[in-house]
Amino acid sequence: MRHHHLETRRHIVASRSMSNEAKRLTALIEGLRRSMLDIRRQRAKTKLSDPASRILDQRRDNLRATIAALEDRLSAVQGLLHLGRPHVVHRVH
Repeated sequence: MRHHHLETRRHIVASRSMSNEAKRLTALIEGLRRSMLDIRRQRAKTKLSDPASRILDQRRDNLRATIAALEDRLSAVQGLLHLGRPHVVHRVH
């Protein structure tokens, strides 16, 4: 009985942790998308020959790649939550 209680507690903790991670990822993605809109506005004001346009393009490309990676992670987290199989990853720093 004690083992079952421990597993249930781990499941609850993992579920909360992953739900919080999904919320953080969603907020981060939204913030990065706003940054991309700002870059798009700045880019529209910049001449094509301006060196700043190249920097803006690089920032935009980096943001796209970052957003794609975060969306993949969010999808994985949401999938595990939907399946009822949350887990906590212990990260080593």
